[in-house]
Amino acid sequence: MQTSLQINSGNLMPESTEKSASRPLDGIRILDFTRVLAGPMSTALLADLGAQVVKVEPPQGDDYRAIGPMKNGQSALFTVMNRNKQSLVLDLKHADAVAVVHELARQVDVVVENFRPGVAERLGIGPETLRALNPRLVYVSVSGFGQTGPLAHRPAYDIIVQAMSGLMEATGEPQGAPTLVGEAVSDVVAGLFASWATLAALLQAQRTGDGQHVDVAMFDTTLSFLATSMSRYLFTGLPARRVGNRHPLSAPFGVYRARDGHYALAVLNKKLFDATAAAMDLPELASDPRFASDETRSANEPALRAALEGWSTQHDVADVVARLESAGVPAAPIWNIEQALNSEQIRSRGLLCEVEDERLPGLQLPTQPVHFNGALPNRAQRAPALGEHTELLLQSWLGRSTDAIAALREAGALG
Repeated sequence: MQTSLQINSGNLMPESTEKSASRPLDGIRILDFTRVLAGPMSTALLADLGAQVVKVEPPQGDDYRAIGPMKNGQSALFTVMNRNKQSLVLDLKHADAVAVVHELARQVDVVVENFRPGVAERLGIGPETLRALNPRLVYVSVSGFGQTGPLAHRPAYDIIVQAMSGLMEATGEPQGAPTLVGEAVSDVVAGLFASWATLAALLQAQRTGDGQHVDVAMFDTTLSFLATSMSRYLFTGLPARRVGNRHPLSAPFGVYRARDGHYALAVLNKKLFDATAAAMDLPELASDPRFASDETRSANEPALRAALEGWSTQHDVADVVARLESAGVPAAPIWNIEQALNSEQIRSRGLLCEVEDERLPGLQLPTQPVHFNGALPNRAQRAPALGEHTELLLQSWLGRSTDAIAALREAGALG
């Protein structure tokens, strides 16, 4: 069953500012063969906005179901990345299970998979096979290095892509070792690009009537994410270097010491720099030729840092931030994740949703962070148990009887 997105003169424009009785992706059906992080994150973002996402799992389930931290037997990572989805168990090594996928493919708008290139084809569920059954189908492949190129068949995890993209080489202290970023950033960025690409392909399918195969590579998306490193290299021929807790090109733009901790400071132009100098009772900095432009401030960053910290180490973080903010200078304390999530700002923005789950009393889950003023609030439902919706989906989507489902199970197609 194909459902089209509504387009107004080629632009997605709300007809009014009043809340509608729907979500942006209501009616979109997605068959999700992904596991671990990048793929599941992409489909979770779409499910938040109303898409019906059916997670197809092998009999043993997604690997993430067994990855900690665990609570009451449930994985935190699986629970977050698979919210708002339904679980269908199929053993894709069984011909009857592949036949079920072929039937389902005729009824969905999108298929997303993150098998290693070539695996989906060998299983009989590759893009050519499924798009022959449903020409409007958008088939999204998420992999480490893409479907083409000399590294296409190489396995990849976040740390591998961080290592090869230049991200680790550009992260850390100047005299230290290349440093892993403290988040699975390559997986997350690939997931974001995959969700964006899915929607772009759906819009094109509505205009043309034809779906397509969308190829998303963690390596490509991570390199595209490195905006400052790439820009600098393309214009200067110089690779990014490790500079520690400061911006590689601008100053003062980094983390600085105060009496009782550290604070972040972001100064990008002369007006803000002069305001910083005045707020810190260091007016002489504003007229110092070493600090006359962003480029010269960056070149003389050690001397500038010494001057700023000479003042800020005599004051507590709260006082430093208050003084700078009162002067209109962007500054902030350094928070941990607990402080951020429990802040009044995030509470007011509704980033966390309370979700009913008898396995996890008091459960809160994140939701996609963009606010739509013409739609219902994001969906907020728990992650599914393994195979929880198998019979329901086979009955409601394919019209299978109880006996037919039992036969599939007896044959081993359902694990």
